[in-house]
Amino acid sequence: MPQLLLELFCEEIPARMQAKAQADLERAVMDKLSEAGLMAEGVKAFSGPRRLCVVAEGLPVKSADVREERKGPKVGAPEKAIAGFLRGAGLDSIEQAEIQEDKKKGQFYVAVINKPGVETTQIIANMVPEIVRSFHWPKSMRWGSREMRWVRPLQRILCTFDGEVVPFEIDGIASSNVTQGHRVMGAGPFKVRRFDDYSDILKNKGRVIYDRDERKDIIATEAKTLCDAQGLELVPDIGLLEEVAGLAEFPVVIMGDMDPKFLALPPEVITLSMRVHQKYFAVRDPKTGKLAPKFIVVANLEAEDGGKTIAAGNSKVLSARLSDAVFFYENDKAKKLEERFDSLGNIVFHEKLGTVKDKAERVAALAGELAPIVGAKKEDAIAAAKLAKCDLVAEMVFEFTELEGVMGRYYAMEEGQPQHIADTIRDHYKPKGPSDDVPTEPTAVAVALADKLDTLCSGFWTINELPTGSKDPYALRRSALGVIRLVLENNIRLKLEPCFSELAEIGFALSPVSKAHWTEMWKLSQDVEADGTTFIEGTGFKDEAQTLAQNLLSFFEDRLKVYLRDKGIRHDLLDAVFSLGGDDLVLIVKRVEALGSFLETEDGKNLVSGHKRATNILQKEEKKDGSAITGEIDKKLLSDAAELALHEALNVATANAEAALKKEDFEGAMSALSLLRGPVDTFFDDVIVNAEDNKVRENRLKLLARIRDVTSQVADFSKIEG
Repeated sequence: MPQLLLELFCEEIPARMQAKAQADLERAVMDKLSEAGLMAEGVKAFSGPRRLCVVAEGLPVKSADVREERKGPKVGAPEKAIAGFLRGAGLDSIEQAEIQEDKKKGQFYVAVINKPGVETTQIIANMVPEIVRSFHWPKSMRWGSREMRWVRPLQRILCTFDGEVVPFEIDGIASSNVTQGHRVMGAGPFKVRRFDDYSDILKNKGRVIYDRDERKDIIATEAKTLCDAQGLELVPDIGLLEEVAGLAEFPVVIMGDMDPKFLALPPEVITLSMRVHQKYFAVRDPKTGKLAPKFIVVANLEAEDGGKTIAAGNSKVLSARLSDAVFFYENDKAKKLEERFDSLGNIVFHEKLGTVKDKAERVAALAGELAPIVGAKKEDAIAAAKLAKCDLVAEMVFEFTELEGVMGRYYAMEEGQPQHIADTIRDHYKPKGPSDDVPTEPTAVAVALADKLDTLCSGFWTINELPTGSKDPYALRRSALGVIRLVLENNIRLKLEPCFSELAEIGFALSPVSKAHWTEMWKLSQDVEADGTTFIEGTGFKDEAQTLAQNLLSFFEDRLKVYLRDKGIRHDLLDAVFSLGGDDLVLIVKRVEALGSFLETEDGKNLVSGHKRATNILQKEEKKDGSAITGEIDKKLLSDAAELALHEALNVATANAEAALKKEDFEGAMSALSLLRGPVDTFFDDVIVNAEDNKVRENRLKLLARIRDVTSQVADFSKIEG
């Protein structure tokens, strides 16, 4: 069947935009064809530095004929109704309509509209300009006198169907069957008819690898081959591979030499300078794991000398870059980290929250309080927190902001700081994302927790700068997830709500905005404490802090749910446990895990079923007078063997579950509940709850209420599905 080939050829497309543009074009063509009633056997898009291409296989030569029946008014309806029907259906007279019979409504008019199929070339000629004009780029431009916007000046549009040009024009650019090859090695132009021609001519004559994935494979394979030949290995960098694949139409991989003297720099500096400034891949010795004085560069042409001149030129450029890095590094080492602390006061953290120095002082104080909880020494946590942000005013970090913390660690080691203090400076930013490592060394854990909790509790929550929808400019969701992972993966027993409340009080008092607001309130009220302290210095923020703590705890619950759902935990189990409240994340997760294991057993499944049955009966009864069924069970009214057995089982289960919960043995609590399965099943099989005797009936309802009460000690079973 015929094939559509479309290429949009322009000046260089930024590498970071190509993959998304490729996916967007593929989707747009698919959608437009489907809307027109054309179902392709396959649609595939490609992208490169100067072109977007899409091929659609197996298209019909025209869309199918469509027969549409439009129902009209009843026979004998008013003339106005009939006239409106005729206008809407495009009929000249009512005689052109059919009359159909409805057994209930009688006869009515039907307009049968036959729409002939449209030639595929016409559909394509209409849809391509629509796609191009509405195509979304993160940044686009107009050029010359054109009204159309594109990422870079659009030069050619190749569009063929079944081997023939589909004629149309977009803002003065006419469609054709012409493409261009590599700017230097095979510019062309070249005429093509179908995708096979296009592929063959571009690769062999045009010297262009149009397939993004193929370019990535070439770069990765050739780089590995070059490294293997010298007993070295490539330092993996997926992001850089994606980028350089978008920079070269015909990638040629070359190994260059780096002056070995630069290996004295921290390896992170070398790799970052290579990646950010030069788009080079770093190379290391697999035996030592250390960087080798080599690099991999991807050129966009085949050189006559095998790339020697290209390699030499890139080596010179890299040397200049790394010479600057050496200068920054030596300058930074001349000044101790602690001497930089006061300079943090020159960096604004947030206009409403003061400077980075203010934040560092708060973090140090909080880290000292958290240290005993996480097993760290208080003095170490305070010392590390005071140094943690100091590299932000170093020249190297000013040049490479990505090295915050990393350079601080190196400077700390140069000064002779203990290794765990130096490591804390690097690790206190972690985890930065869901796949980032979590610090486990106690001092690093204390400072990392303090840093994130301060950002949330003493910081942005107190000034009401909260995430909204998809917007989270201060990465507060990431900070909350960081706290959750630090707490859970280090098994830290921390009561969040009082911690939030205390930090919020500090934040209210220290925030310039909050402090000014509450000071004004104090002046108006002249509220002076008995000991002479002012509202600000006394307890004026407790109510506000408690409210903030509760709101922040709800935010953390949502983040924890997301975190656990990503780990495959059922949402209903989360709801069942979260409905009980609590702010100890470790206990919440242990309870959820124990509940999940219990519900996988037959005892668990049957107990949920019995609980739901009991709850349904109770809810119907409680709706009658609007009050909950509670109270002591009168054992004298228990006459049936099944209800006696259930009463005894409930007593035992309650005692055992309570004892297990006190020891935080949630598996034991679930085991205690599992003993209820048999007695509950037998009770519902043998006992009629709605007995004629009202006292007996009320007593049996209290027995059901006891089932609900016992199970609610471990989870809200009503939230569990199934």
